[in-house]
Amino acid sequence: MPGLSVLLPIYNRNVTRLVAALVRQAPDWPGPVEILCYDDGSGEATRQTNRVVQTWPGVLYHELPHNVGRSAIRNQLAAAARHAWLLLLDNDSLLPDAQFLTRYVAARATAPVLVGGTTYEPAEPSDAALRLRWLYGLQREARSASMRQRNAYSQLTINNILIRADLFRSIGLDEHLTRYGHEDTKLGWALRAQQVAVLHLNNPVLHDGLEPAPEFLRKSRQAVLNLAQLYRSEGLGTDTKLLRSALRLRRLGLDQAYCRGFALVQRRVRRQVLLARPGSLRQFDALKLYWLLLALGRPETHRPQTQTASPVEAGG
Repeated sequence: MPGLSVLLPIYNRNVTRLVAALVRQAPDWPGPVEILCYDDGSGEATRQTNRVVQTWPGVLYHELPHNVGRSAIRNQLAAAARHAWLLLLDNDSLLPDAQFLTRYVAARATAPVLVGGTTYEPAEPSDAALRLRWLYGLQREARSASMRQRNAYSQLTINNILIRADLFRSIGLDEHLTRYGHEDTKLGWALRAQQVAVLHLNNPVLHDGLEPAPEFLRKSRQAVLNLAQLYRSEGLGTDTKLLRSALRLRRLGLDQAYCRGFALVQRRVRRQVLLARPGSLRQFDALKLYWLLLALGRPETHRPQTQTASPVEAGG
């Protein structure tokens, strides 16, 4: 039977609980299973915590000398994988139950790409600084398989995706996107262009790595800059609601007026977003639109430097 390679990039995160759950479920896959854990430049304390997994059955643990980026680390993992199926997970995920791999086994013959989804704790976090990331995840990311299937390619994420190894290697992730965000979006566009079937399942992992609001805002802005870069360089992204809104304002000649008006209130809006007050996600959308219009309005003068974003920073 075709084997499974689980690809887990690590950055400053204790993954022992996740890897232990994967080891327990490995016998549920009807074939050989390997769990590849690559540390991408974490601090020594994290590495000392995680090194225990290299003694566990089926686990290959490797430490990179420096951070190579979200896309590059996953491409390296895929290149090292020995088996026909790849399961890509983020290091801030937890398995929902003991049937996670079993559900993938039951569905793997239906499509070459299976997307399991993400879920969040239903209870609001006690730490107010985490409320924005939790709210965004709960309202924008935790969607049922049927909802995601309506826009199968744009709802694809590289966290919790089962994909044929030959297919993933033939496309890969764009290592020019060194900032956080949209490397999985581009993968979805490539799969759609090749008319590869994508099936969404109700098999979510639990997102267990909520960032404080300022960090989430910083990473969200990086994702907006990546979206602008993809549009300017390759004409991609016009199926995203954010870019469609920006281009509509530009066609109507209202983009400069929007930016001038928003500049007057952006500090107040940012404070409201950080506090995750009622309506904060609508204000967050308005802030991202402002960032995108600014990015589209200025030419890309140079390619971003590498290693500017962690390979395993979650969300977005």
